[in-house]
Amino acid sequence: MHSRNSNRASPADAGEPLAEGRVIASYGQRLQVEEDGGRQYPAYVGRRGLRLVCGDRVRWHEADETGAVAVVERLDRHNELTRPDSRGRVEVLAANIDQLVVVCAPEPAPDPFIIDRYLAAAESIGAAALVACNKADLPGHPPPACLEEFAAVGYRTLRVSAHTTTGLDALAAQLGGHRSLLVGQSGVGKSSLLNALVPGIGLATAQISTATGEGRHRTTATTLYRLPQGGELLDSPGVRDFAPALSDPRLAATGFREIVAAADHCRFGNCRHMREPGCAVKAGVDAGTISARRYESYRRLLKLTEDLQRRPS
Repeated sequence: MHSRNSNRASPADAGEPLAEGRVIASYGQRLQVEEDGGRQYPAYVGRRGLRLVCGDRVRWHEADETGAVAVVERLDRHNELTRPDSRGRVEVLAANIDQLVVVCAPEPAPDPFIIDRYLAAAESIGAAALVACNKADLPGHPPPACLEEFAAVGYRTLRVSAHTTTGLDALAAQLGGHRSLLVGQSGVGKSSLLNALVPGIGLATAQISTATGEGRHRTTATTLYRLPQGGELLDSPGVRDFAPALSDPRLAATGFREIVAAADHCRFGNCRHMREPGCAVKAGVDAGTISARRYESYRRLLKLTEDLQRRPS
């Protein structure tokens, strides 16, 4: 999931002065870019085959008569958050982030397996991660049991409320100094949290569908915002499912901290933690020191990655 490739300018662009900055919003071929000094421009992709996402460092030509700039070069990415698309091809969601904030809520009911996969994605790209359970103000809804599982393996967990501002100071403190990406299921209130953290941006808040219990998608593109207390926050569209795009099924285990720690004690160095004898991971599950649900989550991610790799390209 790491990438250090860049899309360099064509020879025709050589020698022309280019401004440099980053993509702060991406809508397909349409972009918003920002110079390092803070000035922003509407932009468009100015070179065939150039694929850009929010967070990319880029270079562009001077603005045309409409005020828009043509982006012609993408600089090296430090990392990229990816997922497989419906055909199994890698889709890049955002680039150059150092923290994932996985948002869940009592309603819609959290899917701990999706949260696991976001946390695994963070591990695979070398980013920090935390879990923020929004809507803590809802009466009669205790914290989801899965929060204890995430805390047990070392992830920071917070209960917050965009409505009452409960826990927002603690969340803001975790965001300071980071470029963080808000991710999670549809309807958990990511846009409401962003409105509370960055007053005045006026995002439409997500609504819960009374017919299905699932959130309606409101955010349609990943966008970067500066936080008042320092740091940057990227808001992404809500999802109903997610999995990291892993280049090798063996990388599935690296997304689970407790499996990485136990694997050092497996009999075989290439243990897949499935049916191999002397597997310390399975022994930990049997002994209750490794969550059986988290282990099942690992098995599902491993199988998904293997299935995707078997698809014809």
